[in-house]
Amino acid sequence: MIFFASLFAAVVPMFLYVLILWSMDRNERDPFWMIILNFVWGGTGAVLLALIGSSLLQIPVSEIIVSATHDTSSGLIDISGAIITAPVVEEFTKGIFLIVILNSMNFDGVVDGVIYGGAIGLGFGMTENFMYFISTSEGWLSIVIIRTLFSGVLHMLTQATFGGFVGYAKFKPKPLKFILIPTGYFCAVALHFCWNLSASFSDLAPFGFLILILYSLGLFAAFQIALYIENRHITRELYEESEAGVLPKEFIPFITSVFRRKSFYWLPQGINGKSYVKKAITLGLRKFQFKHSVGLANAKYKYEVDKLRYELQKMLYDATISPQRSI
Repeated sequence: MIFFASLFAAVVPMFLYVLILWSMDRNERDPFWMIILNFVWGGTGAVLLALIGSSLLQIPVSEIIVSATHDTSSGLIDISGAIITAPVVEEFTKGIFLIVILNSMNFDGVVDGVIYGGAIGLGFGMTENFMYFISTSEGWLSIVIIRTLFSGVLHMLTQATFGGFVGYAKFKPKPLKFILIPTGYFCAVALHFCWNLSASFSDLAPFGFLILILYSLGLFAAFQIALYIENRHITRELYEESEAGVLPKEFIPFITSVFRRKSFYWLPQGINGKSYVKKAITLGLRKFQFKHSVGLANAKYKYEVDKLRYELQKMLYDATISPQRSI
């Protein structure tokens, strides 16, 4: 019974968090399979590598602690594993997948980095929570509540932070990439360190909860700013496209507004509104990415831009020449 209850308590809340995270992208919602791919990595590959990496790193950390303190008891070594080894290793094993998928055409920038990273963190939190829940005999419900509301969210926040830095670095020159990506990693490690430190000492627990709440609010605000900036890029690129005759200028305020685009009364009859809006927004993103990429990636984005231009023009042309439906 405890197995199935623990499985439910570990999986369902984290998956609901993933759905909320995915829905927060107002500009161009990514394919859900990409979100699941990151979520699965966090819950499987990242956990497995973290177990191996933590075991290896803890050996020299333990040796240093014993040499410095002459304390061979397990207490200090266990604490060092939580506040030093775990943050360093876990943020690396979670975040390495963001580097692997960085060149994917679906990885558009900061917004996607936050969402992909958050999904990885939630997957990791899901598996870690299950391991805690299944091994808890007393106070099971309180452990479930605390870990669901805080520990699982901690993993989401740390990797969302790293993902945001990785996404921002994607279209930057290589020297800047080598600064931004490690900076994001160390920020993730620092937040993880602060939480684990507060969880290891009861006197610091209120400080840890306060830090996590404030950090959540700050990251949410930063995410909204990233969405706004991304929308500005899309709007600017679409106005350029309207001057080239790809789409009517008067459509753009509707396309770029999450509320106004839903009405579709501004579109000619016969056009699939959702498809048209998605293609237009994607065109704006790809055009921006084309301008800020080089080499093979630049050629791929150019191909996408040309294809989307053709598809948008064809949709409008087909609707214009098709017979109007009787009212």
